[in-house]
Amino acid sequence: MSPLSDPIRFRRLAAGTCLIAAPVMYVAGVLADPALRLGSDVDTVGVYGRHLEQVSLSAAILHWSWVLLVPGVIGMIHLVRRRAVLLGHIAGALALLGVVNFSALMLGDFFYARLERELPPATGAALGDQALADPGAVFGFQIPGFAGLAGLFLLGLALAYGRQAPWWAPFAMLAGMFTAPIFWVGTVAGGLLYLAGSGAIGVRMIRMTDTEWANPGTRDADADPEHDAPRRR
Repeated sequence: MSPLSDPIRFRRLAAGTCLIAAPVMYVAGVLADPALRLGSDVDTVGVYGRHLEQVSLSAAILHWSWVLLVPGVIGMIHLVRRRAVLLGHIAGALALLGVVNFSALMLGDFFYARLERELPPATGAALGDQALADPGAVFGFQIPGFAGLAGLFLLGLALAYGRQAPWWAPFAMLAGMFTAPIFWVGTVAGGLLYLAGSGAIGVRMIRMTDTEWANPGTRDADADPEHDAPRRR
């Protein structure tokens, strides 16, 4: 049967593949960003206005890096069974909300670029800063976005507690996300960390059998001789 016509196999492969593709897209988006490539010690005002095409490419790639995390997070939630179920579901919902908000924030790059191109660069950048400092942008997008990263971290811990992911994976994912925008050492090290953490979970999903995916935790239960033992009265 084709994976596309098999719902269990398709969802498993899609979730695992997206967890591998998301960090690759994230690093590609960082590399395409003309301001990030200059480093943190350089004044980047006006850079977006001078490189509209690069900003457009970078913002689009970064947007899709967050979008690709959605199927991956849903797959991670699916694997939370038996252990830390409540934590996993709450963390997963928080992670999904955060990913969606970070994806939406990528639109800001397009506006910064146009403002810096059409107006004096300092004026355009200041207007962009004012827009993102609006309470609606802060409380409606930025804070939920960072809260979502905390949710993703907790979801990874819930998976690790349930023996569905290595314990270091959520630490590597979060560290990689935060350090990758620090060009260039951070981009290399952070990109590898993000890929290692997210990819470890994704590869595990891809290598699962359909039975293990449909019934996560079956292997652990079978390996535990006391799991199905009758209770003593």
